[in-house]
Amino acid sequence: MSTHHKSRGMRVAAIVLAAAISTLTLASSASAVSPNLIDPSQTGSITIHKHEAPVTPTGLPNDGTEQSVDLPPLAGVGFTVYKVDTIDLTENAGWTAASDLSDKFDGTTASITNAGYTVTAVGGEQFTDANGEIVTSDLDLGLYYVVETSPLPGSTGVAPFLVTVPLTNPNSDDSWLYDVHVYPKNALTNVTKTVEDSDDVKLGDAVDFTITGDIPNVAIIDGYKIVDKLDSKLDYVSTAVTLADGTALAASDYVVTYDAATNTVSVNFTAAGLLVLAAHTDTEVVATVTTKVNTVGEIANTALLYPNAGSVSHNPGEPGGPVVTPEVVTKWGDLTVAKVDKSGAALTGAVFSVYLTEADAKAGTNPISLGGATEFKVAADGTVTISGLRYSDWEDGAQIASEADYQNYWLSEIVAPDGFELLADPIEFSITQATTAVGVDLEVVNVPSNAGFELPLTGGTGTAIFVGAGALLLAGAAYFAVQSRRKNRSAA
Repeated sequence: MSTHHKSRGMRVAAIVLAAAISTLTLASSASAVSPNLIDPSQTGSITIHKHEAPVTPTGLPNDGTEQSVDLPPLAGVGFTVYKVDTIDLTENAGWTAASDLSDKFDGTTASITNAGYTVTAVGGEQFTDANGEIVTSDLDLGLYYVVETSPLPGSTGVAPFLVTVPLTNPNSDDSWLYDVHVYPKNALTNVTKTVEDSDDVKLGDAVDFTITGDIPNVAIIDGYKIVDKLDSKLDYVSTAVTLADGTALAASDYVVTYDAATNTVSVNFTAAGLLVLAAHTDTEVVATVTTKVNTVGEIANTALLYPNAGSVSHNPGEPGGPVVTPEVVTKWGDLTVAKVDKSGAALTGAVFSVYLTEADAKAGTNPISLGGATEFKVAADGTVTISGLRYSDWEDGAQIASEADYQNYWLSEIVAPDGFELLADPIEFSITQATTAVGVDLEVVNVPSNAGFELPLTGGTGTAIFVGAGALLLAGAAYFAVQSRRKNRSAA
């Protein structure tokens, strides 16, 4: 090998050796960072675990470590993670700045900007998966602002919070935790609505709609409102508000408002009332809206529950908006009666009354008043429509399964058509969707007076015969009397 080649080989070896030494030096430098100091070369992550809020606290630590949580996960909840700019947590001064900001932080972006900082979104809004999780990884070390930007409808989202990446490892207190786990829980709020009309049978009777709403299981309740937009077939009467566990509510705890223009009732809890609710999250709010039905038909109704202040600014179905009750229905209809003779010809002049029981119908007591009237006269066309009775096969918002349990009615004729007999017994009938449709529902036949048999009349032909025969008998008797007197005189 020539001297030239040897020299060249030595230079290459020297370069390789230098590179290796440089690499080892860098590695040694990196590994030289003590675990009790923040490693500036590290990146971190924030994992959000979203679950339904428990009725009672779980007792699990909220220290940034991963926990085993036995609560239902919530999918589809939206979060946005922001980095607070210019706070460097690799220096002590950055931690002091973060602590100072924490003292001024009230859960709003404004409290951050007012302290002189800006925020930058990291990756935009993300949504929890089927396990209720969002993982935001490869984060620069720093202070982060986390906002639940799309709560589930009817839920009370967690208040925005600040979290540092990293934070001191709570399991050892001598190292740093770069992968931080947070567990913001949602207080889900359910609401139901029922209708009570079993004791009501005619238009004008009171029909109660009861709205029962959960109270959010959160420490601070910043708003609570129930809204019931009534159907136009309903007239508003009053509203009563209670707590299901019997806790007394003062008149100052809530405000009931009725908007006649929209036929809408609102129950809005005041600041004092919100404190009562926050102290009784294990019970429910019960609002009973009393109405009167003014028109026949099938009346469907829902209500809204706004469980926090933020939900008021959203429409039903939107993230963070109110929760909507299941629909409830009350049904009211009518019956059209045709009055005819045996041949089917229309009869006029009849008058009917309607009764709730057969006993009342037979006794003629307690007739049902519809629109202030208890008597219903057949019109010139031979028909009468009796309107405003509750469906026989529908009660308290549900179909009645057995006909034996129907709320039936009884029709009694109190005035017969001229020349016809009254009905001997009341007629039982029901009100359903079918009877409320257009057309005749019940045909009532009247028979002529005396069932059609003709009674003898004074001054008629039969009487004349008897009178004539009597006269002839009288005339004969007079004749014989005269003849007898003549014979007696002759003998004398």
